[in-house]
Amino acid sequence: MRAAIVSGLVLFNAFVVSAKEDETMPDLNGKNVLIVIASSRFRDEEFEQPYQLLKTAGAAVTVASSSKNPARGALGKTVTPDRLLSVCKAADYDAVLFVGGPGAVEYFDDPTAQALAREAVEKGKVLAAICIAPATLANAGVLKGKKATCFPSEEGTLKKGGAILVKQDVVTDGKLVTASGPQAAAEFGRAVAAKLAEK
Repeated sequence: MRAAIVSGLVLFNAFVVSAKEDETMPDLNGKNVLIVIASSRFRDEEFEQPYQLLKTAGAAVTVASSSKNPARGALGKTVTPDRLLSVCKAADYDAVLFVGGPGAVEYFDDPTAQALAREAVEKGKVLAAICIAPATLANAGVLKGKKATCFPSEEGTLKKGGAILVKQDVVTDGKLVTASGPQAAAEFGRAVAAKLAEK
C-alpha cells in the first residue's frame, strides 16, 4: 500500500514538473478560477491535477464546497475549502469547475450548484465539469444542444438534459469543457487553461 502511495506521488510530482516546464502553457495571471468539490469523496486527481496546473500557469484558484470543514477525497486527500458554495458568484470568476467523484452526487439536484452553473453561462464564463459532475450541469439545463462527455454512469442524465453525448476523454463546446473521468484530469485542466487564455 505504501509503495503504491509513493509511486502515485512520484507520478504526480512528475506531472507538476512537466507542467512547469511546458512552455506552451498559457499565462493565466489575472485569471480567477473557482473549483467546486464535494464535502466528502470528491475524486482526488480530478481536483489536484487541474488545480496545480492552473496555479502553475498563474491563475488565482479558489476552492468552494457545501461546507468549510476539511473535505476528504475518495483516495484520502484532504482539502479545506476557501469559501462556502452558497456565497460564490460566477461573476467573480473567469471559470467555474465542478469536480467529480462519488460525493459529487450531492450537487446533482442542488439549487445553489445549478444556479452557479447557469450564472456562469449567462455571464459568458468558462464552465467545466469532470466525471459524474456534468450531470449537475445537465440538471441545471445548460447542456441543451451542447457537445459533452461524462463518466458512463451519467450518460443517460446528459442525454435527458439535451446534451449531444460525445464518447471521448475531453470535449470542448464553446466555453463549456467536460471530461469523462480521472484518467482525463490533466487533459481536462489543460483544456480549461486553453479556454481561459482565449478570454
